[in-house]
Amino acid sequence: MSLAPIIFLLCLIFWVVYFLYVKHKERKLIELVTPITRGEWSERRVILKLLKDGINPKAIFHDLYIQKPNGEYTQVDVAVATKTGIIVFEVKDYSGWIFGNEHQRYWTQILAYGKEKHRFYNPVMQNAGHIKAIRRCLQQNPGIPIYSVIVFFGSSEFKNITCNADNTFIIYPHSIRQVVSEILRQPDANFGNKYEIMDLFTKAVQNGNDPMIIESQINSAAYYGRNKPQSSYTLSLTSIFRLRIFSHRRRYW
Repeated sequence: MSLAPIIFLLCLIFWVVYFLYVKHKERKLIELVTPITRGEWSERRVILKLLKDGINPKAIFHDLYIQKPNGEYTQVDVAVATKTGIIVFEVKDYSGWIFGNEHQRYWTQILAYGKEKHRFYNPVMQNAGHIKAIRRCLQQNPGIPIYSVIVFFGSSEFKNITCNADNTFIIYPHSIRQVVSEILRQPDANFGNKYEIMDLFTKAVQNGNDPMIIESQINSAAYYGRNKPQSSYTLSLTSIFRLRIFSHRRRYW
């Protein structure tokens, strides 16, 4: 009797067990920051990459709802508090060719070799709006550096993307480590009150447990035409019932 089928089966079983083990470890790692059901898959991949690169899980905040002066809310995918400033991630998950620059209000996604086109709100402007909302809430930390990082997941390909805005990066996922390392090599920020930042971000994540706030943000995004070209925001049961416990006034950087 040939041993080849048995060896193949054992190798297959080993591979499956190892794969499940790795996924379990990654899940546990992500849950140090956020529930595994919260937000988009691509956002959780950003969190996982940050954790694997040594970022303190308690300095990473996911799915934040920042209130603006007019009472509306803006949703931030991922924010990281570091010694050199704040990193704000806007995460996209698109396929096709991507065209746009920092000054165009809308960018273009082209699919099926030019047969299908979609417009979506300029992610540089979108994240600049998030950063503006954050700055307005940080009265005790005026002028601290805030870095904008736009990450495109999926099979998208940049065809004609230009951006010269300060502290702004438009990247693929494999460049996250390089960009974060570059940011962390900058001079330390001159913080006025770090607790103000932690309190703001903690409250912003807690806002994501309020279905009324989520619905308000969805309606606002739809009104201004900032929904995704291929999919829209949805209000799910997991959004309504998710819960996270926070400790008060933490200091992690």
